[in-house]
Amino acid sequence: MQKRWNPFEMSNGAVALGPLMAKEFDQLFRDLSARQGSSRELVPPADIYETAEGITLQVDLPGHDPKAIEVKVEHDTLTLKSERKVERSDKDGARRLERSFGVYTRSFVLPRTVDASRVEARYENGVLTLTLPRREEARPRVVEVKVNS
Repeated sequence: MQKRWNPFEMSNGAVALGPLMAKEFDQLFRDLSARQGSSRELVPPADIYETAEGITLQVDLPGHDPKAIEVKVEHDTLTLKSERKVERSDKDGARRLERSFGVYTRSFVLPRTVDASRVEARYENGVLTLTLPRREEARPRVVEVKVNS
């Protein structure tokens, strides 16, 4: 069984930093990343479904303003961009921020079978759903088998 890597563990198994010190370092890095705010880019998770009609893409963007979500199709690339801003003032006295804030961006290379001029986007309950229909000539068709008698 493989052992999980611990950056604070030395090759002989001894821990270089005590558990309390490791916890402090962990909190320090969390605080630094929270302070960066909108200056860092984040990649939202996505699910991709393919059917005979086309491709459906679902991207998690909870807490984003639907009016600020940008969907751009350029050549064979679909790019999503949105920003989730920190919703607090310095007077709030927040002690811990675990939610991610910043610019979310994700790009997908579209297959040639997708009709980029008919892409549709819908935002509901924090999920952006993109419908990417197939080109008519790329859709599967049934061919009738003729029998010679």
